[in-house]
Amino acid sequence: MTEAVKGVMAMVAACTIWGLSPLYYKLLSHIPPIEILAHRTLWSFLFFAGVLLWQGRIALLRVGLASGRSVLAIALAALAISLNWFVFITAIQIDRAVEASLGYYMFPLVAVLLGASVFRERLDTAQWAAVGLALLAVVALTAGLGVAPWISLVLAVSFGLYGLAKKRLSLGPVVSVTAEVLLLSPLAVVILAHFHSGPGGGAFAASWSDSLLLAFSGVLTATPLILFSYATRRVRLATVGLVQYLNPTLQFFVATLIFREPFGIWHALAFGMIWTALAIYSFSAWRQDRALRRAVSSS
Repeated sequence: MTEAVKGVMAMVAACTIWGLSPLYYKLLSHIPPIEILAHRTLWSFLFFAGVLLWQGRIALLRVGLASGRSVLAIALAALAISLNWFVFITAIQIDRAVEASLGYYMFPLVAVLLGASVFRERLDTAQWAAVGLALLAVVALTAGLGVAPWISLVLAVSFGLYGLAKKRLSLGPVVSVTAEVLLLSPLAVVILAHFHSGPGGGAFAASWSDSLLLAFSGVLTATPLILFSYATRRVRLATVGLVQYLNPTLQFFVATLIFREPFGIWHALAFGMIWTALAIYSFSAWRQDRALRRAVSSS
C-alpha cells in the first residue's frame, strides 16, 4: 500500500468521525452545551498532552508559548474553535443539525474569501462566482425562512477565523491544539466547578454512562485531528479539500435520515446553490493544482 493511499484512507477516516459526531452529541443532549464543551476541553488536553509525552515532544509546548505573538495567535485560535464547538453542540441539541452541515459546506468558500481579504490571495473568475453563489444561497435561505441561518454562518466564519489564526503559527497541529486547550483549561475548570457546586451537581459521576461519554470527548476530538495531520503529509491539498466534503455530507445524512429534521424547499434551494458553488470552486482548484504540477515538472 502506497503512502498516498494510506493518506487518503486516513483522511476518509477523519472525515467519517467528524461527519458522524452528531450521533455522539445527541446522546448528551440532556447536558448543557457549555458543560459538554468544558469537558471536551479538559479531556482533549489530557489526551493530547499524553500523545506529546509519548512522542517525547511535550517540551514544544513551552516553545510555542514562549513569545507574546505566538500566545496571542494561539489564544485567538482557541476562542474561535471553542465558539465553533459550542455552536455545533448546541445545534445538535436543538435539532438544527441540517444548518450545522450547511455551515461546514460553506466553510471552504468562507476560507477563500478570508484569504482574499486578509492575505490578498488572488481569485479567478470561477472562484469569485463560487463565493457569489454561496452568498446568494444565504440570502435565499434568509428570505425563504424569514431568518438568517445564523448557526451556519457562525460555524463557517468561526472555523475560517480558526484557520486564519493557525496560518500564523509554525507549530504542528497536535502541539498547537494542545496549546489551545491548555489556554482554555482554566476557564473549563471554573465552568465545571460552577456546575458541580450547584444543587443538581455536574453531569460527570452522575451516571457511569454519561461519565464515559464525556471522557470519550477527548478521544473523539484528538483522533480525527491526528488522522488529518497524517493525511496532509501524504496526499495533495486538492485531494484533502475534496475528501473534506465527506464530513458535512455525512452530517447532512445524519440530520435528515436519522434525526428526521425538516428539509424544505428553501433548504433544498440553498444546498443546491452551495453544492454547485463547491463544484465550481473544486474544479477551479483542481485546474490550478494541475497547472502548477505541470509547471514544476517542466522546469
